[in-house]
Amino acid sequence: MKKSIIVYVAALMLSLGAVISFVPGVQGESADAFRESVLRDPDVPSFGNPGGDITIVEYFDYQCPYCKKVAPVLVKLAGEDPKLRIVMKDWPIFGGVSQYAAKMVLAAKYQKKYHEAHAALIGASTKLSESVVQKLLAEAGVDVDRATSDMETRKPEIEALLVRNNEQAEAFGFQGTPAFIIGTFRVPGVLDAAGFKQAIADARMAARKEK
Repeated sequence: MKKSIIVYVAALMLSLGAVISFVPGVQGESADAFRESVLRDPDVPSFGNPGGDITIVEYFDYQCPYCKKVAPVLVKLAGEDPKLRIVMKDWPIFGGVSQYAAKMVLAAKYQKKYHEAHAALIGASTKLSESVVQKLLAEAGVDVDRATSDMETRKPEIEALLVRNNEQAEAFGFQGTPAFIIGTFRVPGVLDAAGFKQAIADARMAARKEK
């Protein structure tokens, strides 16, 4: 790894515990609950090893070109590292189409098609619109009519999830997507594969020191 990348990672990585301590009103049990909500929200999809020793949380938007670029890197990392768990937090900050895309993909979860839907949109090279989202989801095997219905009937749960994600991202001071929590470190920016591996190694080292 180049020295500049190591310095970059070290400069960006801030303790999750330290960040939480600066969130207004989040102390004691509230801090523990906030941390659990960030790392293990049961409503947020994930992939990799559910019992992995390190969790990467990504805040992303389907219209973010950097999110699209990093997506295959994360998939490859999960395939190479059997102890890695990756949590996908929709943070639709690029307008109405992003909101629609996030809600439709989250709605696909109710027909057990979240991962197919996510892959279809995050891997799309074309500009998204509501009609394009529907087309891509249909091509990925998602029942679009059911997803549309679930998006409405499950509206309170989906919107509450997006609110939680947004509140967390803002509490961490993230300025855009993608943004990450790696173990107990905050990484507000894009990393390449080498950068992720260094951050994961550092997170594991920090976890060992805490024991």
